[in-house]
Amino acid sequence: MRKFSSVLLLTLFFSLTGVSLHAQNNIIDEVVWVVGDEAILKSQVEEQYRSMQYDGQKIDGDPYCVIPEQIAIQKLFMHQAKLDSITVSDAQVFQEVERKLNYFIANIGSKEKVEEYFNKPMSELREEMAEMVREQGIVQEMQRQLVKDIKITPSEVRRFFSGLPSDSIPYIPTQVEVQIITINPKIPQQEIDNIKARLREYSERVTKGETEFSTLAILYSEDPGSARMGGELGFMGRAQLVPEYADVAFNLNDPKKVSKIVETEFGYHIIQLIEKRGDRINTRHILLKPKVSEKELNNSIVRLDSLRNDITSGKFKFEEAAQFLSQDKNTRNNQGLMVNSENGTTKFQMSELPQEIAKVVNTMNAGDISQPFIMMDQKKGKEVAVLVKLRSRVEGHKANMSDDYQALKAIVEQNRREDLIENWIRKKQKETYIRIKDGWRNCDFKYDGWIKK
Repeated sequence: MRKFSSVLLLTLFFSLTGVSLHAQNNIIDEVVWVVGDEAILKSQVEEQYRSMQYDGQKIDGDPYCVIPEQIAIQKLFMHQAKLDSITVSDAQVFQEVERKLNYFIANIGSKEKVEEYFNKPMSELREEMAEMVREQGIVQEMQRQLVKDIKITPSEVRRFFSGLPSDSIPYIPTQVEVQIITINPKIPQQEIDNIKARLREYSERVTKGETEFSTLAILYSEDPGSARMGGELGFMGRAQLVPEYADVAFNLNDPKKVSKIVETEFGYHIIQLIEKRGDRINTRHILLKPKVSEKELNNSIVRLDSLRNDITSGKFKFEEAAQFLSQDKNTRNNQGLMVNSENGTTKFQMSELPQEIAKVVNTMNAGDISQPFIMMDQKKGKEVAVLVKLRSRVEGHKANMSDDYQALKAIVEQNRREDLIENWIRKKQKETYIRIKDGWRNCDFKYDGWIKK
């Protein structure tokens, strides 16, 4: 297997690249590389180095060699992208910038702390990040254009596999296909009434000016991701929000008012408008989740146990029960079959399954149906009762052509992409004016064409 991947080229700038950290007055700026008509400054290298340290990124080699080379490669792609008129949409840039800013706020604590940390106002930070995100998106699109016509034939896969030494044949971890039936335990009406009463109380306190909405969100909201930010979600499009929330949020017009109580699959919310920008909206909310009693959890287990007996006695099939009885909307129309969000297939490695399911499936054989059990739905943050069936299991093994053609094909495609991008970079090195300042040239570069002979 190769020691590097073109994926690295797709992420040349890390999450903080191009964004200055605390002002470093002791850094005297200077041009250290020139690529075409683009300069690479010492300050850029220092900033990216600090960014990678902040993110815990491992640097394979001298950072003052590795980082300038990464930036130089990006400039080669940017130059070609200009020639080919490759762009990314403003909407894509806007969405990614807001996602990154929300990440910073969540981890640093508040907008004010983010501004203090980066030593600049949010408006300037947003502008700098937009430029960085735009460039990164253009580079990724440029690379996609370069490799889009790659097609691999079965004979190429066979030739690749037959040429592998026995100790280099890739290991394919155990993979399983899992079907699931989910029951949401019944919530007592009294619990729902109590939740709504609390939300009405919070709404009244905000309306009367007694307490800020953001303060109540910090104190009481059960959405941990937004609670620490005063309930703020950041700018989102309608499709990024669950329909019930979006329908109410996009009809809000007065930031001083609080919405009616909104029920979603996550619980009950009240919402406050912060700002609208075109087809995007920034809101804050307070989420309360009704608690499930031990009695209702037990009732759900009993119900699934009865269902399991009916399936094993042949009254109907697991797939039929999943379609008509499961309350998991993501799997019930697929005969209960779970889909791996990482690769879009129905195959999972054990580490990719929810922990509770992996623990149960680990001891099952293909065709087995588990005993019902309680697990936490991490997305919704609530307990559910589930029954799982192991549809198939392929134990971990060295790859072979009959069972693992698709995995081997993916390796061949990846190798072809890497070769194509490598060759493209080396060709562009020869065609581009490059100058490296003395003191920055004594490096073991990944590509040796930077210094012309």
